[in-house]
Amino acid sequence: MTSKDVQSFMDLMTPIFATISQNHIDADLEAELNRAYPASSETVRTIEAACHAGIDAGWMCSQGGEGRRFGRVLEPVSETQNLSVDVVDLTDIVGPHHRHPTGEVCLVMPVSEGAKFDGHGAGWCVNAPGSAHHPTVTDGRALVLYLLPEGAIEFT
Repeated sequence: MTSKDVQSFMDLMTPIFATISQNHIDADLEAELNRAYPASSETVRTIEAACHAGIDAGWMCSQGGEGRRFGRVLEPVSETQNLSVDVVDLTDIVGPHHRHPTGEVCLVMPVSEGAKFDGHGAGWCVNAPGSAHHPTVTDGRALVLYLLPEGAIEFT
């Protein structure tokens, strides 16, 4: 991964950071993100293409193995509005249980037609502060980009 790769990805995410930072991590934010940046939008298509390019180049989702690849892309810093960004590449899997002390904002990008993340198809889903789950992908393969305020996640 080069600093140019990181900066380019951060630049793509800047409008998303701004939207999240101006809202509470809740169902209203989920609705706002799906309205402002629907799965079919140019913004989301560009983010999705960048994720696939980063995975193909080997700097994104560089950890894990077949069916469950993952990795932190951006640390929580002022330029990201104190949000970390991670991307996971999951295929028909129930992942490790974890808790979101400050919430979690996810962009679901199905690779297999009809793939779902925690029951959500393409688009945004938000897990409120204090929520917990086993991240689950069904019906194929999906990329999930998730943003964590302060980078906070607790594996249980």
